[in-house]
Amino acid sequence: MKTLGIIGGLGPMATAYLLQLIIEMTDAKTDQEHLDVIVFDRPNVPDRTAHILDPQKPSPLPSMTATAKTLEQLGAGCLCAPCVTSHYFYRELADSVSVPFLNMVEETAKELKVAGKKHPGILATTGTVSTGLFQSAFEAQGLTAVLPDEQGQKLVMSLIYDDIKAGKPADPEKFREVSEALHQNGCDCIVLGCTELSLIKKAAGLGPEYLDALEVLSKRAVEVCGAPLKQEYKKLI
Repeated sequence: MKTLGIIGGLGPMATAYLLQLIIEMTDAKTDQEHLDVIVFDRPNVPDRTAHILDPQKPSPLPSMTATAKTLEQLGAGCLCAPCVTSHYFYRELADSVSVPFLNMVEETAKELKVAGKKHPGILATTGTVSTGLFQSAFEAQGLTAVLPDEQGQKLVMSLIYDDIKAGKPADPEKFREVSEALHQNGCDCIVLGCTELSLIKKAAGLGPEYLDALEVLSKRAVEVCGAPLKQEYKKLI
């Protein structure tokens, strides 16, 4: 099996949850049947959304590239970054190393396609939405993205930054309001397209109409690194 390298800390709790998901999804009967994982937790990496919206602010790319190279040097045979917004820099990151680098945005689009979805809603940072990361990946799979309106996007950002990143519980009313608005606009499922939002699903036990991009990344990490995947995780939506 390949050793997985994780560029962590973007944010810290989402990184810890990714590791938990990988362990839970692996069909292992002993410690020795689990993946070897190297986690480089770097919460001091500059904020991705801040740089995307204002290029004058510090770029996260140098720190992330250095981390990717360090993980490869330590023996990682496959890399990932549990931060959707960081995939704005995916091509530069993937090109900085010689080992596979998982793309959680593209893998999420593939998961939706296989599930027969047509109009996925997106809950993600303004940085992710403004770059069209999910929209482009969905279009490549024949899917049409449904986005929150301006007020809805403000609620998403408040959930991510005012609640989860600030160490507070996510406000269920904010989440309910933006989710209902997406359904009213015709979405047939909702993608949790920010790893902070994954923690809402973990805490609230959301229904099958939500697809967590972090769960998709975990599933693909287990598969690509060569560990057996538990049957119940073969389909995530």
